[in-house]
Amino acid sequence: MEDRNANIIAGISIINLIVFIIIARIILKLTEPFFLILGACVAAILAIIVFYFIRRRFQSRRRNLETIIASEGKELRIEYSFLRKVAGLPTKFRSKELEEATDNWKSMIGQGASGSVFKGSLKDGTAVAVKRIQHGEERGGNEFRSEISAIASVQHVNLVRLFGYCIQSNNLHFLVYDFIPNGALSNWIFPRPSSAVINNNCGGCLSWQQRLKVATDVAKALSYLHHDCRSKVLHLDVKPENILLDKNYNAIVSDFGISKLMNPDDSRVVASMRGTRGYIAPEWLLGLGISEKSDVFSYGIVLLELIGGRRSVRSIDVVDGNGSKRKFEYFPKIVTEKLKAGKIMEVVDQRLLDLGDIDENEVRKMVHVALWCIQHKARRRPSMVQVVKWLEGLAAVEQPPETTMMVVDLLAIGNDEHGEEGGWQNRNKRRKPGVVARVASQITGCLPLAPNSTTSAYRSKSFTYTMSIITPR
Repeated sequence: MEDRNANIIAGISIINLIVFIIIARIILKLTEPFFLILGACVAAILAIIVFYFIRRRFQSRRRNLETIIASEGKELRIEYSFLRKVAGLPTKFRSKELEEATDNWKSMIGQGASGSVFKGSLKDGTAVAVKRIQHGEERGGNEFRSEISAIASVQHVNLVRLFGYCIQSNNLHFLVYDFIPNGALSNWIFPRPSSAVINNNCGGCLSWQQRLKVATDVAKALSYLHHDCRSKVLHLDVKPENILLDKNYNAIVSDFGISKLMNPDDSRVVASMRGTRGYIAPEWLLGLGISEKSDVFSYGIVLLELIGGRRSVRSIDVVDGNGSKRKFEYFPKIVTEKLKAGKIMEVVDQRLLDLGDIDENEVRKMVHVALWCIQHKARRRPSMVQVVKWLEGLAAVEQPPETTMMVVDLLAIGNDEHGEEGGWQNRNKRRKPGVVARVASQITGCLPLAPNSTTSAYRSKSFTYTMSIITPR
């Protein structure tokens, strides 16, 4: 447009000069002023013509340079995009792209405390799961940054792949993951109502060999996070809902919303209390700091749930002479008692027993590994590297030492709350601090108190954290 306007102005200027020469010839004839005007006009016309050709040449060179730069820029962008894909780095998506990919958020495949998950498809046909996180500014931003920093640079066959992310100004964040077709492990090990199975095709009963494979896959993923990354990654929310199964029933660890990065030289870090009832390590529950051994504890609980096909903590109603009371049943304690009595097969998922082909020695080995992982003293728990060796048969599993099932004591705090009306408040007021102090004293020998903390402050903080185990997430 600019070139066209310049050409029009040049043409009009030359025509005006020629017309001016003709008028001057008619009026002044061949006098001296006419020849002066003629010379000036001819010089002006020549200058306009020279300026036109020079400008045209420079414009042509500029267009050629712009074409070259645009071509090189496109090649660089393609190369940069290719290198990001090769390196596995996440791509920044636009919100409109994600709306189109998910068909305007029509297909929800999951929902949890950290956000909703929708199934979608990118323009190249790649199936993805888009996680939408919307919380307050601080919480949502923290979860988003935790998940990006924890998983953006890690590459492992048993860790969910992060394709990209999107940030909006209204505290809305999106994470784009590889779509895992068979859904969460919880759908495959815990019995579900028939209606739930009909409404959701992702569910059933994993065989014993498949459960062994899942246990090994998850152990390898956690071993990689703890020992093979530049910064140690603590998942902090290992549970069946956060373990997905691909089309070949390989386990994929997902959901890094509350994960933490840890320097290799650090032995522990202090973190705010978050997690899921039944999977939280005692030292975190009591505010004594967390480490990779906190993930080991959660993994041990998941291992027991794989074996038994039931939740580690569940409430049951007990009827006695005083009426109905709600009590908590702790599966690890049941497993320990059955192991001592030589009846370990009684804790195995009944559906697996009906299928048969289960080696009691394998069950005993898995139980031993799990009981090592849930030792109440963190220093007694094995590393995930050692767990992988045990599961793959590269090392023999020794008999685990007896451990205090302190979660039973913590759950007992809430039992009286469902008792009779008269006097339970007074009993609990006396009982809660004593139970918490007793439980805390059992692990203070292996984990120091937080710096600059007094005994009274510690007890108060511990009690606050302890009560969170009674209320589900």
